[in-house]
Amino acid sequence: MPELPEVETVRRTLEQLVIGKRISNVSIFWPKMVKNPEDTAQFTDALRGQSFLEIGRRGKFLIFYTEEFALISHLRMEGKYSLNKSGDPTDKHTHAIFFFEDGTELRYRDVRKFGTLHLFLKGTEFSQPPLFGLGPEPFSEQFTAGHLAEKLGKTNRKVKTALLDQRVLVGLGNIYVDEALFRSGIHPERPANTLVGEEIERLYEEIVATLGEAVEKGGSTIRSYVNSQGQMGMFQLELFVYGRKGEECKNCGTPLSKGVVGGRGTHYCPNCQKL
Repeated sequence: MPELPEVETVRRTLEQLVIGKRISNVSIFWPKMVKNPEDTAQFTDALRGQSFLEIGRRGKFLIFYTEEFALISHLRMEGKYSLNKSGDPTDKHTHAIFFFEDGTELRYRDVRKFGTLHLFLKGTEFSQPPLFGLGPEPFSEQFTAGHLAEKLGKTNRKVKTALLDQRVLVGLGNIYVDEALFRSGIHPERPANTLVGEEIERLYEEIVATLGEAVEKGGSTIRSYVNSQGQMGMFQLELFVYGRKGEECKNCGTPLSKGVVGGRGTHYCPNCQKL
């Protein structure tokens, strides 16, 4: 699933492609992806004549702002956007098309059909799901070592499970939790409330640094992720543990291990991250 760096890369790319374009029509070919309003006719009618003015991001969610609305999009496992010319061929995995007055089209393609769309009146998007109740952004003033210590200190869940909770911090997923924990020297199965001051500070710093470096590199091309122009992210070349089971640790040479934490495949170094 695309995490914060991948979604931020998509956001930046889409800003270059669709800002200022006016919507002439919308076609939805998989109605179940539209969660609000549930009536797809109401959804499409509301967007006709609107223009994309700004594209924001909250955690792993894209937010397309028009004159009146906030369109929230979650890519889930394999959702992708592309800008096409009218008449370009489509396939069975294209589930939404936003037609623009200039003859171009923003298409949403999703092989697994897990992606979602929510449409709200602008200004109400943060007061209800899916954005309501999310934790702070990792690059914001609200995310501090103190905030992390408070949240982790209240739970005996394994630290990886706690970090995947979007109410603690938004944007982290399987890849970057594994990477940040490795860089912090913390075993993913460590109970969150056993971490002490210096460990919390180091974990905070490595979360911010790991995500920042991944954004600069355009994200990680794991599985089938590409940005909205078909370009691959390059941060996968920098990964220390994720997807490297059995390979030598870049720090100590120990073969890397893979286990399961909270139902998620988890990569770590048994020497650098002792439990």
